[in-house]
Amino acid sequence: MAARSSAPTAQSSHPSPIIGFVTGALAWIVGYILTYLVVAPDVRDSGLNRLIEALDGEPATFELVGWVFFNAHFVETVFQGLPVLGSRTASYVGGENGFTVLLYLVPAGTLLIGGFLLGMANGDTDVSGGGLSGLMALPGYALAAAVTAIAVEVTTAGATAGPDFLAALILAGIAYPIVFAGLGGVLAAVASRGRSPSRS
Repeated sequence: MAARSSAPTAQSSHPSPIIGFVTGALAWIVGYILTYLVVAPDVRDSGLNRLIEALDGEPATFELVGWVFFNAHFVETVFQGLPVLGSRTASYVGGENGFTVLLYLVPAGTLLIGGFLLGMANGDTDVSGGGLSGLMALPGYALAAAVTAIAVEVTTAGATAGPDFLAALILAGIAYPIVFAGLGGVLAAVASRGRSPSRS
């Protein structure tokens, strides 16, 4: 009787949900830190920060950097209850007096890297599998976005200002990781496919 041999088949080993969650949260934290390093010196000395400090007794550098980070996700800052002006929206990225448009690359880049790492951990050469692995960063990123949107809201002298919460959740928290973390996972699958030995 001839011996029957079977070639080992590659098993798709998706990263655990916890690893995906942590990766998404870390992508958010790293993105905020990078934004802080770029804009905090200017934010700290800005007229708006000094006004908040005069009215509230302490500066709001952390919060204002958070606004800019959300602006880098195309989420506008909403001001409500302003004397005379009422309500208005603003973005501090781009434009004549805004921060560099290169900040738009920060959340896209951290998510792309996070999704790529998750895709590499998966090891699947199928692009759909890699994309799904990248999407595992979504819950952690979405929760971080929601918590930060609440944390960086500023209320002083009867006025409130902070990121548009609905846009922060849907655009920054959900759409961004779907697009960029998913793309990172796809790129990881393509890279893994290129490194895989060809079968005869």
